[in-house]
Amino acid sequence: MISYTTHNMRLERLELDSFRSYKKRTFHFGDLTVLIGPNASGKTNVLEAIYLLSTGVSYKAGVTEEMIRFGSELSHVTGIVEHQGELVSLGVGLTKGLLLGKRTQKRRYLVDGAPRTKARFLGRMPAVFFRPEDLRLIEGSPGRRRSLLDEVLTQASGSYARALFAYEGAIRRRNKILDAIREGSARREQLSFWDQTAIKNGNILTDERRELLEYLSEIEVSFGRFKLQYEASTISEARLKEYEQQEVAAGYTLVGPHKDDFLVLMAEEKKNKDTGTSWRDLMKYGSRGEQRLAVLFVKLGVLQYLEEKLGVKPILLLDDIFSELDEEHRQEVLRMTEGRQTIITTAEKEVAEILKGAEIVRL
Repeated sequence: MISYTTHNMRLERLELDSFRSYKKRTFHFGDLTVLIGPNASGKTNVLEAIYLLSTGVSYKAGVTEEMIRFGSELSHVTGIVEHQGELVSLGVGLTKGLLLGKRTQKRRYLVDGAPRTKARFLGRMPAVFFRPEDLRLIEGSPGRRRSLLDEVLTQASGSYARALFAYEGAIRRRNKILDAIREGSARREQLSFWDQTAIKNGNILTDERRELLEYLSEIEVSFGRFKLQYEASTISEARLKEYEQQEVAAGYTLVGPHKDDFLVLMAEEKKNKDTGTSWRDLMKYGSRGEQRLAVLFVKLGVLQYLEEKLGVKPILLLDDIFSELDEEHRQEVLRMTEGRQTIITTAEKEVAEILKGAEIVRL
């Protein structure tokens, strides 16, 4: 049982200004809202904007410019959030790096109109995003699984968000120096500061990722027993020393949390009470159905983790997920929506019909 206190939080409305396909549009949301429209009608763009307010990043844009409406210099996304009777305005301003001919930040984060650093902006409107690509979480690349950890922990922990920013910056600088050493235009001593920065912040990432994966492994669900096994690539002076020749030859950093991964394991049914539980790696030995159940397990755990850490129920964003699921999996997802604000996109009218009491927005 969850023993901590949680409060409901609601995204009352979303204002899009030159964001993706929208020139100017305002959306209002209830406890359960379904956005219905054909493909390419802008449904997913709405969820991307909400995700941007939650995590400070896009889940699909490689560069900021992709989110700005074609022909515009800047874009703005604003969310009005109600929490315990108070309204808060969250905003993200996007530019292409130039505004009226002057260099400017590509992203600005605002709370009630006042600028905030990204780390101080995050965690004010937690959300969990579930999209068809997530069903390939287990069979997909390690980068996809690392992105999940970052998505959760940057919302839950300011220290993690700051460490991630510092770590990624240190690795970028370190890689440039390694490349220059390989070319003979830099000295190994120039790595020292960035080594220490990467080690200090990398260890924060490792500790918080381990704590999250251990937490998720304790979650109980009705459709199986799962656990997540952390495959950490720790970073230390000794490990950097061990790989120094290979790193110079490669021109980039070979160890550290940017190389982390985790395995998703499922418990085998006990045939003999005297033997301990045996666990099966679902990437190698899981059926498609088992892998999908494991993804549902992870998403349920993430919702619970954010609730406990932040004391609010995260918004659940479901992007056309029902079309990918059979009836059993659909029912599990419907259980996830209970007691929390949920915003769903679909191209199928039938989906809206199974969601009793939903507010319908047609695009």
